[in-house]
Amino acid sequence: MASPQALSEADRRLVALWAADCAERVLAVFEAEAPTDDRARDGIARARAFGRGELGAAEEIRRRFVAGRAARSATSPAAVAAARSAGQASGVAHMGAHALGAAAYAAKAAGLAAPGRAGAREAEVRWQLEHMTADVRAALRRLPSLGEDSSGPLGSGLLASGVLATTIRDIQAEL
Repeated sequence: MASPQALSEADRRLVALWAADCAERVLAVFEAEAPTDDRARDGIARARAFGRGELGAAEEIRRRFVAGRAARSATSPAAVAAARSAGQASGVAHMGAHALGAAAYAAKAAGLAAPGRAGAREAEVRWQLEHMTADVRAALRRLPSLGEDSSGPLGSGLLASGVLATTIRDIQAEL
């Protein structure tokens, strides 16, 4: 039986576009630190191409870790989070729940990149919610709540603690 975190391919294509938008908003944070590393930018572009139906799920599933490895090119926590956002966006072809990971890492990057600006993470989450289409919102509602299902990114892994968990819970509460 497939994980409830996978979503249908049609839903994954919808949420991939939103995840790419979330990741792209913080891409400059990563690129300022690693201007010659194009893996994060490429991961976002591939997530968009998958979302538009230009790339197949099987091919993207095989390539899903490439963008996330760009985090090794960064040293600041904000740039690492921005690269991980791109990696999560590129993973949506495999499992739709990665869209929430892309949003959470983007919000984390936004908050870390603006330490003197109170509410930067929350402002990013508001932008993310405001830029969801009704179809994306409906698809994300089909995902289990964080921690309810252990068979994917919303299980007990990296997304289940700290600011990432807070962010995902904030988003899921607004769906």
